[in-house]
Amino acid sequence: MKKAVLTPQAENFPAWYQDVVARAELADNGPARGTMVIRPWGYAIWELMQADMDRRIKATGAQNVAFPLFIPMSFLEKEKEHVEGFSPELAVVTHGGEEELSEPLVVRPTSETVINHYFAKWVQSHRDLPLMINLWNNVVRWELRPRLFLRTTEFLWQEGHTAHATYADAVEETRRMLEVYRRFMAETLAISVVTGEKSPGERFAGADHTFTCEALMRDGKALQMGTSHNLGHNFARAFDIQYLDAAGERRHVATTSWGTSTRMIGGVIMVHGDDHGLRLPPTIAPHQVVVMQLGTDGDTARRVEAELRASEVRVHLDDRTHTSFGRRCVDWELKGVPVRIELGERELAAGEATLVRRDDRSKQRVPLDGAARAATDLLDEIQRRLLEQSRAFREEHTHPVTDLDELSRRVGEGGLFLAAWSGTEESEQALRERTGATIRCIVDAEPPSATCVVTGGPARHAVLVGRAY
Repeated sequence: MKKAVLTPQAENFPAWYQDVVARAELADNGPARGTMVIRPWGYAIWELMQADMDRRIKATGAQNVAFPLFIPMSFLEKEKEHVEGFSPELAVVTHGGEEELSEPLVVRPTSETVINHYFAKWVQSHRDLPLMINLWNNVVRWELRPRLFLRTTEFLWQEGHTAHATYADAVEETRRMLEVYRRFMAETLAISVVTGEKSPGERFAGADHTFTCEALMRDGKALQMGTSHNLGHNFARAFDIQYLDAAGERRHVATTSWGTSTRMIGGVIMVHGDDHGLRLPPTIAPHQVVVMQLGTDGDTARRVEAELRASEVRVHLDDRTHTSFGRRCVDWELKGVPVRIELGERELAAGEATLVRRDDRSKQRVPLDGAARAATDLLDEIQRRLLEQSRAFREEHTHPVTDLDELSRRVGEGGLFLAAWSGTEESEQALRERTGATIRCIVDAEPPSATCVVTGGPARHAVLVGRAY
């Protein structure tokens, strides 16, 4: 019996994921444990995501900058909660060449400390505010259980940092960037996410409040896709970032930070992928359409390619007639190309082309002179359909629970569970120990009960609980 190209999702989801990453040629393990080599197809996806996100970020007024990879250890130690939160993940340089450094250097795990050091230098007056910057860089966090795209020691990401005159301005910025992320994930990644505030146990180290975009993968686990942090005055006080207001009074700024990463590629794989490989939303597909020449008529294939290119469709001509048709189809299905146009001898003789959709693998015959337009029209439809499927899956797998025993029994089946919660640190810890799940976020919804699912006491919040990557 011929072995399947991929391990079926239902049989072993983690193995399926690893198969897709490898067979779709997205990434490979790096030579050092936990590192990642992103291959051309995977990096092309990231570049499309990056370009879209960069445009949205700049529209808010932020400007791109570059900061050093190495950060003095003393910078991290200035904010107590921050260094405590990141200390288990730090990679530290103690020697340069053959000499011991006078002060250890941390390989950037995130940039709040070094950026706020310079904010203190750059901000003097209320006229300097708001100060809004964004970075596209790499970071290092020592990961014990690496998995390509989801958790690696080194990864690519985007991190924004802002300084504001008032705490209210920082609150507004935090929520604005959360909405920027939510819209990007829905409109570009075709992933329906839940937004809400993180519980204290899941909050970013050094933040007053952390807000998150949570997505549900097809194995029923949650994935944190992006976060926005209101840092309040914590870093401003630690780094003495003060400005002179309009009345001549000296005040501390309020700061924020917000970020997303290549983890989103992992989310795209696990939300949209099927047993045949990737299903890429057209917005981030390096090839939105592949024109497959099957016979000897290369002129017609090139003409269809030119029509698509003139319509600004990212098109690729596959003229590998020396490779079997089946092999070529499998290749493009694995890579998730949204639409294929097949031009065989029989189709051309009839003045037709065959269009194949990747989202549902359906085929349709269309007139040859309308093939390019039909393929272009399909792209919008596929984009919408993938988002609808993501939303429907999440809604179908979100369940209200009012009993901790029931939650403990069902959480292993996957999904998100809407529960009432008291808001105490002790109950959050007890929930984690009892169920192996975490509070993914506090949501703006009616709690399913007036009493906390953990303590039985009065509930303060509605929360989504689930196991997560």
